Amino acid sequence: MTSSEETALVWLRDDLRLDDNPALNSAAALGLPVTVVYVLDEESAGIRPLGGATRWWLHHSLARLASSLEARGSRLLLRRGPAGRVIKEVAVHAGATHLFWNRRYGQPERSIDAAVKAWAGENGLEASSFQANLLFEPWTVKTGSGGPYKVFTPFWRACLAGQEVRDPQEPPARIPGPPQGGRLQAGDELDSWRLLPSSPDWSGGLSATWTPGEEGARHRLADFLDGPAEEYGTGRNLPGIEGTSRLSPHLRFGEVSPFRVWREIRQRFPHKVPADVGIFRSELGWREFCWQLLYNNPDLATRNYRPEFDRFAWQQPGRSELAAWQQGRTGYRQLWQTGWMHNRVRMAAASFLVKNLLADWRIGEQWFWDTLVDADAASNPANWQWVAGSGADASPYYRIFNPVTQSRKFDAGGRYLREFVPELADLDNKSIHEPWKTGVPDYPEPLVELPQSRERALAAYQQLKDG
Repeated sequence: MTSSEETALVWLRDDLRLDDNPALNSAAALGLPVTVVYVLDEESAGIRPLGGATRWWLHHSLARLASSLEARGSRLLLRRGPAGRVIKEVAVHAGATHLFWNRRYGQPERSIDAAVKAWAGENGLEASSFQANLLFEPWTVKTGSGGPYKVFTPFWRACLAGQEVRDPQEPPARIPGPPQGGRLQAGDELDSWRLLPSSPDWSGGLSATWTPGEEGARHRLADFLDGPAEEYGTGRNLPGIEGTSRLSPHLRFGEVSPFRVWREIRQRFPHKVPADVGIFRSELGWREFCWQLLYNNPDLATRNYRPEFDRFAWQQPGRSELAAWQQGRTGYRQLWQTGWMHNRVRMAAASFLVKNLLADWRIGEQWFWDTLVDADAASNPANWQWVAGSGADASPYYRIFNPVTQSRKFDAGGRYLREFVPELADLDNKSIHEPWKTGVPDYPEPLVELPQSRERALAAYQQLKDG
């Protein structure tokens, strides 16, 4: 029999959902009062503070999570500070006897979690952690020699040949909250964290584009499976159509679990997964690969994965050049308006910065970290290093995306361009891909000449290759 004084504490992080949340389910199953806490940690060593776009998303996701918890009899406690210290304080004030969380995979986060688990053991708390946000945890997928994979295809093949992906857990029908007037201290007001932009409020485009939270994730997944999924192999390359899932920010904040996505795919296609849907599943695999890279390379956002790139002759872009790239005056305005950018355009924009301008990939990685609603600690640096050539399974050094060629090939009718560069709306389908040649008023000249900047990049990469 459990004591009437026993309580459970659930510590949520990048798992802001009730569905398929093993930590929350395990706590609710005990039948004890449950305290659910989220800690905004911007102070612990090595923890990377959120960018502006992810702060906006976090505010709205937490607000919706709090409402969902209240509907099931609980509430969300918000606290701010170094997570290791705050969790211990909350556990003591709540009189917690059980502590639950879902595992994280960055080195600073793992260190915090390990220290909390050790403290719990020393103080008589039962601490349990769970797999919730990756289909395959990094230490479970290794090469024949026991090391981590450096190439995606054999990594994903090993994943699929290994352990079966578990089924998602249904959300608890009821979560008994902490007793009113109990020992638990009051939490922070969400608005006091000032996660939303002001002076000016630049988030109008984000609000018009996204619905953060678990319900928004559920609708996004259903819309994708009902629509673009079976033509994903082609549609994912066409920025002018709704051809992708747009699940990335929901996965980043854990508003939907990859296990739920996997199961929904299996249920929609019980006999055989169409080839295009298989390509989408491999994109989930790429996310897993990125997290394995970060797990084994904690400084992925600051250090070249391939150390020979420490000798690469990056150039410091001029202030006006960098501002033009950042603010979308080169034509890439989707990020600026919506906090998201189509993957095909991301690759072209990133290639232009690191190869045509020869700017250090870390400059672009930091900008995306601040402006993308789906920026996470693994995929953001891994993808930038892939484009730069310095990463695992990287794009070859000679692969330089020509933005004009990319535009003509994947947005032949100019649909994407007309949406995000409306001053080009009246141009014909041929001229729209090189608008600086048409005399459009105030349209900027190219920052660099594409053929010459390509040759400069190839020379720099060849010099690195020659040693």
